[in-house]
Amino acid sequence: MSIRHSLLALLQDRPRYGYQLRTEFHERTGSAWPLNIGQVYTTLDRLERDGMISRDGDDGAGHILYSLTPAGADEVRTWLRTPVGRSNPPRNELAIKLALALTLPGADVGGIIQAQRAVSIRALQEYTRARRDAAAQPRLTDTARLLVLDSLIFQTEAEVRWLDLCEARLMQLTGPA
Repeated sequence: MSIRHSLLALLQDRPRYGYQLRTEFHERTGSAWPLNIGQVYTTLDRLERDGMISRDGDDGAGHILYSLTPAGADEVRTWLRTPVGRSNPPRNELAIKLALALTLPGADVGGIIQAQRAVSIRALQEYTRARRDAAAQPRLTDTARLLVLDSLIFQTEAEVRWLDLCEARLMQLTGPA
């Protein structure tokens, strides 16, 4: 996830200070990805250094406001127009864990699959419940949240199907328990 680009995009409509950016990010994405406030301010410092944002005074309560510069606006437009690359897939900790467990003597790969399936199904239920709640709210930020939740639901459904396939392959390899 590009925090850099996310913060730039959030500054498009008006100047904001760091905590506002964090709150807005969480609201628009349904808090699906925690964003550390220290990470926000570190990224803001880098964006200012790179000429993408500038300090725009304060809000009267001592919070430094940041505004998008023309270079930052160009960066957002380019980011939005550019498809997300698929050449380097994100690292999948679960796939790595299962691949390594399969090669380790005494590792209970079936147990790992069952435990993960339970966690994934619980997450799927939580995402579905959150989606139902968000769908009841006809605001634009809730529509943005729905997009994120739909993505998480589809990814989690795919993970459960993949775990089923892993279990079937394990059974082919070892035979039924």
